[in-house]
Amino acid sequence: MIRTPTLEFRIREKIRKSRRIVFLRSDFKALGDYDQIGRALRGLEARGRLARIGQGLYAKARPNRITGKTMLAAPGGFDQVSKEALSRLGVRWEPTGAERDYQSGSTQIPARVTVRVYGDFSRSIFYGNYRLMVEAVAA
Repeated sequence: MIRTPTLEFRIREKIRKSRRIVFLRSDFKALGDYDQIGRALRGLEARGRLARIGQGLYAKARPNRITGKTMLAAPGGFDQVSKEALSRLGVRWEPTGAERDYQSGSTQIPARVTVRVYGDFSRSIFYGNYRLMVEAVAA
């Protein structure tokens, strides 16, 4: 008897094979209907394979080797995940002055992930105690 793979398995495989770190819920709409995908994504989140970082936004996750708790799988942490999420959402953004200074050699490390966003952007991107701070710039 041949078993067909579950929706959760197909989503997990799609995530595993992808080079992306951030996924939109709409990335999986070809695999099933809205409610089924929601249940599968919640299941993957409960198992520590995904982390919800906003409404309809998910990031690859893995267990921390020391604590065993779920953490973001991106090498750049929340900073990388939040910026990739903005790009995936089609938002035009740029780093703030503090980050540009740090990248050009300043020893002052920016304490929070902050970006300048052009146009309207009202979504919230977060993970645990981390939250993306947004400076709005008139378009």
